[in-house]
Amino acid sequence: MISISPYHFFSLMVLFELGTTVIFGFGTDSGRDAWITASISSLLGGILIAGYVTISRLNDFVSLVGWFTKWFGKWLGTPLAWLYPLFFIYTAARIICDLRFLLPITLLPKTPPWFFIGTLILLILYVMYAGIEVLFRIAGVLLPVLILFILFETIILLASGSLHSDYLRPVLAEGFGRVAKDVWPVGVTTTYGECFVMVVFWGLLKKKGYLGRISVGAALFAGLFIVLFDVLAIMSLSEHLFRKMIFPAFTILKLSSVADFLENLEVLGAMYFMCSAFIKISVYLFAAVLCIRDLTHAANDRIAIWITAIFAYVMAMTMANNLSEHLQVWLGSLAKIIVVPMYIVLPGIILLLSLFGKFINRRTA
Repeated sequence: MISISPYHFFSLMVLFELGTTVIFGFGTDSGRDAWITASISSLLGGILIAGYVTISRLNDFVSLVGWFTKWFGKWLGTPLAWLYPLFFIYTAARIICDLRFLLPITLLPKTPPWFFIGTLILLILYVMYAGIEVLFRIAGVLLPVLILFILFETIILLASGSLHSDYLRPVLAEGFGRVAKDVWPVGVTTTYGECFVMVVFWGLLKKKGYLGRISVGAALFAGLFIVLFDVLAIMSLSEHLFRKMIFPAFTILKLSSVADFLENLEVLGAMYFMCSAFIKISVYLFAAVLCIRDLTHAANDRIAIWITAIFAYVMAMTMANNLSEHLQVWLGSLAKIIVVPMYIVLPGIILLLSLFGKFINRRTA
């Protein structure tokens, strides 16, 4: 039986939550107050994840599919449950599409996207065949490495004199309105609401009593680094450039220069982005496979693994013609129309039903 240690679970959740968020910048529309947006979103995200943990505990850690079939019945619960693996595949495709547009700008300007995306998919397929435990172990190795990289980047920026604290002032000069607009719904659903996918794996945790501390702690820990990235980007670029840049994390790495020796560290940023994107894509595809297995009662995962990977590849290569169009879909209608109902409304209904069911059981006991 698969059993994941608390450390490996924590590592995977932190890397998943960091994901591609810091590369694009968190709450860029808030300008110099983006770090406030990131802080509030992290706190609200921790509360949201605590709600997911409560649902799991009230339902004895049954699978995600089990949540819907238990409380909505077979005829309504099964179609609702099918929405999640389909959306997980779509979200994985969106992250792959991020790479499709990012890598030609940074690392591989002359390499056709179909080639490096195809190579990444093959690597993910290899990990999926190896099993979910392998992915958790990879996360356990990558987390301290990426933390050291982030700290190294911070030290280099400080040493290079690229940080200007006056760029952070005045705080909330334009009021709280633009911060609130960035916090809801995109700030809460991006990164933290997406952690709903981790529900699929919570039953694998070795010490389930630690689930709340691990999950909420991972959200706050990841939020700390997201705030740090925002602060570094604003202090390096100023509010105007921070709002205009598509990839502020890469831009500030170009500013790093110490004694004309440590320069142009954006390649390290691309490596970080590749690692975190790899983790996030793998989590979504693994979750989709496990949900499909539960829904179809399949004897093994092999067919589902290939189906999810191929669909994700095809969608990633065809879903958008350019980066602006790709980003606008998420920031526009997708977050409000699909993500909020799937990650907040439906789980909220299940939470209320679970609490009511527990209350009824206590009254009848």
